[in-house]
Amino acid sequence: MGSFTKILIASLCVVYIAVKWSTPSFDPESLRGARVVVTGASTGIGEQMAYHYARFGAKIVITARREKVLQEVAEKCLSLGAQKALYIAADMASESDPEKVVDFAVEKLGGLDYLVLNHIGPSPFSMWEGDVEHTRWLMKVNFFSYVQMAWRALPSLEQSKGSLVIVSSLLGKMTSPFTVPYTSTKFALNGFFGSLYHELSMKKSNVSISICTLGLIDTESAMEKVRGVTNVPAYPASEAALNILITGATRQLNLYYPWFTQIITILKDWTPSLTNYLIQNSYNYNP
Repeated sequence: MGSFTKILIASLCVVYIAVKWSTPSFDPESLRGARVVVTGASTGIGEQMAYHYARFGAKIVITARREKVLQEVAEKCLSLGAQKALYIAADMASESDPEKVVDFAVEKLGGLDYLVLNHIGPSPFSMWEGDVEHTRWLMKVNFFSYVQMAWRALPSLEQSKGSLVIVSSLLGKMTSPFTVPYTSTKFALNGFFGSLYHELSMKKSNVSISICTLGLIDTESAMEKVRGVTNVPAYPASEAALNILITGATRQLNLYYPWFTQIITILKDWTPSLTNYLIQNSYNYNP
């Protein structure tokens, strides 16, 4: 191992430790009675976030497309200790449903403390072959609905000194094959909410923004896509969900989960050729 590599690794470790030591402490009691919306909550990370909020005694509105599954998740939330657990089925590709969800939550909960935007539309894990319509549709679900809901919720969040929590991806920081439409939506999310963070800060807004960068998580839908295609390790959805919740509760701007995703985002700019080589050779591709 060369001297430069050793210095680089040591520097990154120091930065990581410094960031961890400066992280605000999490008070579970801060979430008791908190009024929360979680999108994409019928399965995966969203479902796990709903359960964590429930254990902390929050008041929750969950949303996704499948009403029956939402009902089951809401019932489990109540059994885990949620003060309230309501649901509303919504199609995030609709022009009106994203705003209806926010209006429903504000009305039923009497305001809003956390808006956790987590939903995504289904997208193939394959080479892009020019399906512009799918890309346009996915942008509506994964990006424009986030913008709609955030804008609709800002007045209520301003009153409560609340938080916007945006679930993004490592693929919103660096490019990858087989995910062209999905990656595009995540880059858009990071750009929009990163810029909005600056504007809210300059206006001395009461609203915090947390942008959560996730690596591969072991949700059923994700594992079904990558099985046999890549050996990249997957990390538990429940742990990812808890980290997202804590990041929002402590009003941190960024979460990188698992921790090494932050190292990867730094290295991609320092060693672009090596990063590109590693990315392309981490997938099994047979033309």
